[in-house]
Amino acid sequence: MKILVLNSGSSSLKYQIIDMETNEMLAKGYFERIGQANSFLTHKVNGIKHKFERTALNHEEAINFVLNRLTNDHYGVIKSLDELGGIGHRIVHGGEHFCKATLITDEVIEEIRKSSDLAPLHNPAAILGIEACKKIVPNIKMVAVFDTAFHQTIDKSKYIYSIPYEYYEKYGVRKYGFHGTSHQYVAYRIAEILKEDINNLKIVNCHLGQGASICAIKNGKSVETSMGLTPLGGIPMGTRSGDLDPSVLTYLMKKENLNAEEMENVLNKKSGVYGVSSVSMDFRDIENEALAGGTHAKLALDIFHNEIAKYIAKCAVAMGGIDVITFTAGVGEKSPYSRKEICNRLKIFGAELDEEANQTRGEEKLISTSNSKVKIYIVPTNEELMIAKETAQIIS
Repeated sequence: MKILVLNSGSSSLKYQIIDMETNEMLAKGYFERIGQANSFLTHKVNGIKHKFERTALNHEEAINFVLNRLTNDHYGVIKSLDELGGIGHRIVHGGEHFCKATLITDEVIEEIRKSSDLAPLHNPAAILGIEACKKIVPNIKMVAVFDTAFHQTIDKSKYIYSIPYEYYEKYGVRKYGFHGTSHQYVAYRIAEILKEDINNLKIVNCHLGQGASICAIKNGKSVETSMGLTPLGGIPMGTRSGDLDPSVLTYLMKKENLNAEEMENVLNKKSGVYGVSSVSMDFRDIENEALAGGTHAKLALDIFHNEIAKYIAKCAVAMGGIDVITFTAGVGEKSPYSRKEICNRLKIFGAELDEEANQTRGEEKLISTSNSKVKIYIVPTNEELMIAKETAQIIS
């Protein structure tokens, strides 16, 4: 079975096609600037990138062109669309309605639409992708895979906020958590690496990139996570603030005469390590500046590392201990500096980093010493493969 995985943005489309017999990625691509005259597709197959300047005024036109590339004699990897066993759509927010991947029906689309208030940049875009596929390939089954679903196992005492309970009842205001597909993939992968039953492991997964979240996974289930109602909560990120004293918002809104939309823009696009460092939203640039003596860059990363360590400790409390810490995503996989700084703050748990092994970038690797009481690993994430697996399972 071959599965097409789609991640639809408001003006973009990412895709991969995966052979489920081998778990091999056959082709992938990124359609950018959908809706503009200068839209284009970058398509990669057999290790070679091909760029196509192609006007796509909407997602239907973009997906049509992608499917033509996938079946093309020169650029394709399938002879016809009949080889597709299904299409998996990444959906950011499933609210409380979805606790697992789900076969897409009109009723499911409507429920995804209802959660759009909680993910206004993501859910409406995902629906565009789904509706386009319904028109182009109506006979191919589709599955919705939710970023929030993995966290639906978190106890109510850990997801209800200490505000009037009526806001939860009326508007669904609670912690949901995100990056669930990544956290789930890494948890099952580390169990395979360790040759352990996942039901016997206490895992803290650190998904660290432009967006970042920490997740406590006990017995294969999420029991605590850092992101909240939206992907803005938790630890600081590239441009997102993470958790704050709530009064910071109202204080700045009064002082700077900001409305709610303007305040959200500050918190989402001008804060995090970028806001403190004033250098860049790219962690590599900030790290280079910090190592060169930049005080604000160093401060931004110190805050980032402190908050991660604090949340790992919170995860240890939620699980009653830690067996293994995993690092994944861009920063987690490729920054020896950040991993070292975080682990140095975790010696209270007996975590001990192997300096030489820690120089690894982007590969599966044990990076703790033999004396470490907690195993520490780099595990590159593969959200697309996880989505494909969920899709194949639901369809089967």
